[in-house]
Amino acid sequence: MAELTVGRLLTSWQPDVPALLLVAALGGLYGWGVLRLRGKGEPWSPLRTAAFVLLGLGALVVATMSALAVYDHVLFWPAAVQNILLDLVAPLGLALGDPLRLAVRALPERAAERLRGTMTGRLVRLLTFPLVSTALVLATELTIYFTPYFATALRVGWLHELMYLHLLVAGCLFVVPVLTREETLPAWCTHPVRAALVFLDGVIDAVPGVVVMTHGTLIAGAWYLHHHPSWSPDVRHDQQIGGGAMLSIAELVALPFLLMILFQWARAERAQTAALDRHLDQQTAPAPAAPMPSAAATASAPTSAASASTAATAPAERVRPWWETEENEVAARIRRQHGET
Repeated sequence: MAELTVGRLLTSWQPDVPALLLVAALGGLYGWGVLRLRGKGEPWSPLRTAAFVLLGLGALVVATMSALAVYDHVLFWPAAVQNILLDLVAPLGLALGDPLRLAVRALPERAAERLRGTMTGRLVRLLTFPLVSTALVLATELTIYFTPYFATALRVGWLHELMYLHLLVAGCLFVVPVLTREETLPAWCTHPVRAALVFLDGVIDAVPGVVVMTHGTLIAGAWYLHHHPSWSPDVRHDQQIGGGAMLSIAELVALPFLLMILFQWARAERAQTAALDRHLDQQTAPAPAAPMPSAAATASAPTSAASASTAATAPAERVRPWWETEENEVAARIRRQHGET
């Protein structure tokens, strides 16, 4: 194989049919949803579409069909970059596109209800529970590199494709709910808690890179020693480069991820404050002037007074807070924070 230069890193590509089919399916479904919303006259942010296509699907294409895929069988570091793109970068781009909310808005009502039921089901709630999903991401990385999984995937094509999908799904289980699907998260998982979880996840995501970089035993050593090209660095040095790349990308992704959570937190606080202000304005608005009583009303005044006296002795009905009675996004968020259904 030709020496990997900067030029070949940018121009070497190879097709990957399963990855192409996945990209086409995800892109086609997303495009259908956007067109359906436009047909209804409903807006959809072009920035979300750009994030989904360029960062989400783009990272998937680069990881599976660029020079990283061309050289991952002879060098370890391209394989390491591949895996971190599938595990962190592609899920972040897909989540920023908010495909689940798009699906709920674009699908017919019955199909949208089924999707909501699936997303709030017990299994999905378990898999997307923040500590569980973080553990799954870490376990996936460590399993790939420190079991025969990775070495076998280098030899077996279908297992290599399955490994790609495994990494992508594991990353999405953490990123997508934290960024877009509050319904699947526990009531205590408010924006401050999510910010702390993202910070913790950034620390945990650094662990595989550090371990790979400092590990004394070669990962898939027999394979890479056998296929080691003469122009490449020493196999051990190649592994250290891969671990350093994993660590660097993980930390670079953690910062925009955390900033997105902080942005959502600030936006949610503004929306909640505006809603509270509106309700306070409605409650303190002056009542309309009462009409002048007619002669008949004056004649029945004793009866009305008796009725008022009876009503005064009746127990007062409890006034429920507005967020318990109204159906909107802010009210639903406050109910979740109070642990109400």
